[in-house]
Amino acid sequence: MPGTEGRAVKEALFFEPAGEGKIRCTLCFHRCVLAEGDLGFCLARRNVSGRLIAETYGKVISAHMDPIEKKPLYHFHPGTDVLSVAAPGCNLACPFCQNAEISRRPLRPRESIDPDELVALTTRSGSAGIAYTYTEPLVWFEYVLESAKAAHKAGLYNVIVSNGTIEEEPLKMLLPYIDAANIDIKGDRDFYSKVLKGDLESTLRTVRMLYRSGAFLEVTNLLIPDGNDSEEQIAEIVSFIESLDPTIPFHISRYYPHGGYPAPATPVDTMLHAFEQARSRLAYVYLGNVLLAEGLNTHCPSCGNLLVERTGFQSRITGISANRCSSCGREVDLIL
Repeated sequence: MPGTEGRAVKEALFFEPAGEGKIRCTLCFHRCVLAEGDLGFCLARRNVSGRLIAETYGKVISAHMDPIEKKPLYHFHPGTDVLSVAAPGCNLACPFCQNAEISRRPLRPRESIDPDELVALTTRSGSAGIAYTYTEPLVWFEYVLESAKAAHKAGLYNVIVSNGTIEEEPLKMLLPYIDAANIDIKGDRDFYSKVLKGDLESTLRTVRMLYRSGAFLEVTNLLIPDGNDSEEQIAEIVSFIESLDPTIPFHISRYYPHGGYPAPATPVDTMLHAFEQARSRLAYVYLGNVLLAEGLNTHCPSCGNLLVERTGFQSRITGISANRCSSCGREVDLIL
């Protein structure tokens, strides 16, 4: 069956019959029931003649070299660049999404790249790995899975930057090929259900599974005034991270108005308060999207020695020797 770019249509994994010619996608908690021709909530999976088709397979709409710090990943190969790729689609409906123009609209991509071509492009770029990012890579599941397998065979690493909304079985299939991840925990249960059309438990389960798999993990929260910026919501996220490992890096990002969402930009004082609240319980807390000296550099939790100095997205390793703090000898919580 020919695709829009002359390539074979890719049948998706994780779906089941739902009766009367309908099918049910089982990739994420939405479990969309699709009649003939219907797209799922994520805008990436369609019922075609009773089969679930991965519409965005190979449909790369963005491919850029980025500093790894931009993901953000501050403790995974700091100071290096990574090839960052995306396809249309997302299974949340964040009304403040900074990338809604590509994540929540079915776009016709400019080119189609199969997994082997993506690996070759990565190798030519000089990057040591691939980051699946910008939109929601977990709804690009089949392509990310096959590309990640091919990347590992070529000696490349794989990074996902994700909302973490996926069911347990598909995540188990993907985990062996994921080397690092940044997962966005966006707020409490009410915020997920009422604002995002999401499911907090799916995200928390994904974070747990990634951590237990041995993938390098960092967590982000976009702090939105009168949305998810209460002390109680921040405390919930911090407590969850601490329960897994207090050395998991936590990024608190400043919100700026976008997409007509009525909240103002996050006040700097709110950012600093959240920073201090999180730092009292976690070893590494960072502030993003804000020009502040606080929350930018990495210091040794034991002695305070400066380990990594940052200017914007550029990192400079200053206090690490043989993977240990050059001052006190503590093993650092970074992959260099």
